[in-house]
Amino acid sequence: MREAQLGAHTVRTHGVTLARKHMHDWLILMLLAAIVVILNVINPFYRYVGKDMMADIKYPMKENTVPVWAVPVYAILLPMVVFLLFYLRRPDVYDLHHAILGLLFSVLVTGVITDAIKDAVGRPRPDFFWRCFPDGKDVYDQWGNVECHGQKDILKDGRKSFPSGHTSWSFAGLGFLSLYLSGKIQAFDRRGHVAKLCIVFLPLLVASLVAISRVDDYRHHWQDVFAGGLIGLIVAMFCYLQFFPPPYHVDGWGTYAYFRVQEEIHASMQPTNALNAEAQDENHQNESNNASMEMSSTVDPGTAVEDLESGRRET
Repeated sequence: MREAQLGAHTVRTHGVTLARKHMHDWLILMLLAAIVVILNVINPFYRYVGKDMMADIKYPMKENTVPVWAVPVYAILLPMVVFLLFYLRRPDVYDLHHAILGLLFSVLVTGVITDAIKDAVGRPRPDFFWRCFPDGKDVYDQWGNVECHGQKDILKDGRKSFPSGHTSWSFAGLGFLSLYLSGKIQAFDRRGHVAKLCIVFLPLLVASLVAISRVDDYRHHWQDVFAGGLIGLIVAMFCYLQFFPPPYHVDGWGTYAYFRVQEEIHASMQPTNALNAEAQDENHQNESNNASMEMSSTVDPGTAVEDLESGRRET
């Protein structure tokens, strides 16, 4: 009965109410998105770049293997599609809402942290030389610092190597998806179904390949992608655990909100069950009393007196 009642908690019946309940969370998400935009607009720290440093930042400029527009597609939209498929299989507005909310928090918090560090560090990318000197003629000032004559927007992006944004966003979104899948398929149910881990590792493999492509494209140093992956994965874990139990938990397949509603339904049913039990006991007692009265009415008074006198003679 509890499952049937909870099954009525769909997007149509409780979606708006649940969104209003988390209105502050959605407002914070909008604020985080605005901060990400601002951090991308401002200029990064202009770190000193001397001639002796050019050996590590003189790699050729290449096109992105994974374009920028593709990152939100596989890191945000793809996990949302998976969430929706699970919702269609088992309608639960709490699971769908909290999964989407947790995913967006994971990606946007990671974006704020990543872009803030990028602007504060200002590390040159491996292809910085050709961004700074497109014609290949390097020029330095009296202190040995570069005097770039490349395009401003390309130079600005060239000083945002650490940490990798592609990598951090990939591990934030796909790492959250991996945790979500591990809970839904109960990958850690101690039954030894190792094949489930293939599903759990698949999103992490995609994120790792994206990170490797950033090094292959000479857009990042290996330290950049390592730090980006670490940031994204840690933030994804924190955001996931805000709404879901750990994947290895016996209840790791559901949300905290789901089990809280289960407890509320169970608590609301207990007084009714108690009243029904009392009514049944009272009816049973009345039936017993009526049965005893019927039995006493069927006994012949004369027979009872004779039995009593015969008992006295025997004594």
